[in-house]
Amino acid sequence: MTPAREPRVVPVHVGPTEDGAKLRIDWADGVRSEYWPRDLRLSCPCAGCVDEMTGVRTLQPAQVQPDVYPTAIHYVGRYALQFVWSDGHSTGFHTWEYLRKLADEG
Repeated sequence: MTPAREPRVVPVHVGPTEDGAKLRIDWADGVRSEYWPRDLRLSCPCAGCVDEMTGVRTLQPAQVQPDVYPTAIHYVGRYALQFVWSDGHSTGFHTWEYLRKLADEG
């Protein structure tokens, strides 16, 4: 049996904002989070963007174009999203917990 997750990290809707500029996630606790594409790209947690040994982010803002956007978004099981970016990057998974953390800290 899968343990129940906190409502704050359970998405009930994932899609673009009405203007198509951002990703919107509505959470089971009633909170709505919106994410700019470039911010999501810069927050990629993969080993190519963050040093695995030190946890230091190796991806620098100057390396990411201002107009980067996802060309595809894939669900990874029931725990994350995988973005395929216009700059060719596609190895990072953003878990629901990580996405909520980004929104709460933003």
